[in-house]
Amino acid sequence: MSDDAPFTPRLGKPRDVGRAGGRRFKTQLKRAAARLSQSGSRKAFTGAHIGRGSAAGRAASFRRHPFAKFRMRRVIIKTHIARAGKGIGKAAFKAHLKYIQRDGVDRDGHGGALYSANRIHGDDRDFIARSEDDRHQFRVIVSPEDADQLGDLKQNTRTLMAQMEKDLGTKLDWVAVDHYNTGHPHTHIVIRGKDARGKDLVIAREYLTKGMRQRASDIVTEHLGPRRDLEIAQSQAKEVDADRFTHIDQRLAQDTKDNLVQLERPDTAHGRFEQTLTRRRLQHLEKLQLAEQNGASGWRLKNGWKDALQAMGRKGDKIRELAAASRDDFQGPRAIFEPSVSMRKSILGRVVSDGPENELQDRRYLIVDDVDGTRWHVSIGSRVPGTLPPPDAIVEVTALPPKARRADHIIARIAALNDGLYSDDLHADTDPTARTEYRRAHVRRLEALRRAGIVNRDGDGQFHLPSDYLDRAAIFEATRNGSVQLKVKSWIGLSDQVERHAPTWLDDVSSADNWRSGFGNDAAKAKAARIRFLHDQGWAAPDGGLDADQRQQLATNELTRAAQAHSGGGAYVPLPEGAEFDGVYERSINLAQGRFAVIAKSKEFTLVPWRPELERNRGATLTVRKTAGGIDWTVGKSRGIGR
Repeated sequence: MSDDAPFTPRLGKPRDVGRAGGRRFKTQLKRAAARLSQSGSRKAFTGAHIGRGSAAGRAASFRRHPFAKFRMRRVIIKTHIARAGKGIGKAAFKAHLKYIQRDGVDRDGHGGALYSANRIHGDDRDFIARSEDDRHQFRVIVSPEDADQLGDLKQNTRTLMAQMEKDLGTKLDWVAVDHYNTGHPHTHIVIRGKDARGKDLVIAREYLTKGMRQRASDIVTEHLGPRRDLEIAQSQAKEVDADRFTHIDQRLAQDTKDNLVQLERPDTAHGRFEQTLTRRRLQHLEKLQLAEQNGASGWRLKNGWKDALQAMGRKGDKIRELAAASRDDFQGPRAIFEPSVSMRKSILGRVVSDGPENELQDRRYLIVDDVDGTRWHVSIGSRVPGTLPPPDAIVEVTALPPKARRADHIIARIAALNDGLYSDDLHADTDPTARTEYRRAHVRRLEALRRAGIVNRDGDGQFHLPSDYLDRAAIFEATRNGSVQLKVKSWIGLSDQVERHAPTWLDDVSSADNWRSGFGNDAAKAKAARIRFLHDQGWAAPDGGLDADQRQQLATNELTRAAQAHSGGGAYVPLPEGAEFDGVYERSINLAQGRFAVIAKSKEFTLVPWRPELERNRGATLTVRKTAGGIDWTVGKSRGIGR
């Protein structure tokens, strides 16, 4: 340093690094530490801290038994938490009870009886009334492997529910129905989402997934005793050649690393027995082209082997359902309607029956006889309660390509601008005009996809989307809705149409001469009989059908007769185009010209064309307005001038 520029240092206090610089450095350090401490993703809610049964679930896993684990009786437990939400949720609670009672068959072949802890119920009205304002309900299926040896399942169910009340520390409000109409007798249980104090009932996931199964296994084992060697051998031998995902496959999935299986030399008799079964199972998977041998004692499983086995299991279920629906001596061909692989893209036919495809989530299927004489199994996904066509109704089923919702495209667009992330805040930043409720609807959509394992959510409430989000969302939507469009052509059967004083589906049929098999043959005969009837009445047009004026007159007359037969009382008020009517949606009625909704108030009622969306508000007050294309409606009374 030169003498021309003297430098005089000014010393501060010991360890003083400067106020401003220190604050900046500390702030940077805290931010860096916060980023490093944040978890990349937050685990899904488990209820471990506030859910009932968390301790009991863990205790059940560690509980010592007088028998070896492999000798315990096996019980399959499936659970689903159904949330009311808005609109259809509460109606779905009621519909689920109706479904499990209708689908249920007792040991004597009669309809399923609803029962609870201490009595058998004549109907479900009391339970539905108590559940009216519940936020959610728990749906459980209990399927003991040895259910046929238990006799009456009611006592087993009541013992299990009493044990659950002890584990959860509260009384439970529940009802159940036993099903004996399949190869595996099982019980459906519906538990209200309220505890004994009327508070929301939250059950820990560990108890729902492990604790209940362990308790059920203990109860059945105590009743029947431990599994004997012969029972174990017979049970596992059935799984070796099964074209579905089995208990042996579950063990394989747990022991597999990078799809590689290495069979070690066992040192016990039971170990040698299990390895023999595992080796035979792997050989069967090799025949299915889902595995290949890798050395003397090693195997390599193909990517997606679990999904393939589960798909085979679902297909096997559909084949059995088709067979069960063909006990009426049906001799024609049978097939499964699979839009993604089938060359057939549409079906016109008669409904034979319907049934549950997913009993917990009320996904349904239809059995349909088409005009070519083929009997089809059609998955129609989740349907609004009250919208299923009855047996003998005539429907048209059309394949739909998998398609993501409009909300999915909005979510994907926002995530593309934010490194694959979506949140309510990011949505608001991207679109400041989006209302809060609109954004929340997108969050609810992502929560549903999170529960399906498609997206993840981190600790900040941000959702992490995969690169193929739209494709996976489309597949999810197709699974829920069956990838089909269902259109009811007639709500009444062929025999009721022939001499009906009303316009019918048969009047619109022009190509029945080419239908010569099964339902097609029946429809051709009914069409010919209908033409003769119209000629006898003097209503037939030159082409054998109805002209426009005659059709209108007959439709009006049918509505008038339906109104006169209405048992609710009050005066019928025809609704002209453009007019409004306030009233409660009571029920629907099936006419030859279509399905109509009964909208009623104290002293009068009207009939309007029915739409599936109306079922979301059955029992609610609506304002309906007749339009040229049908009806418009809103929930609540109109504030304008009108009826």
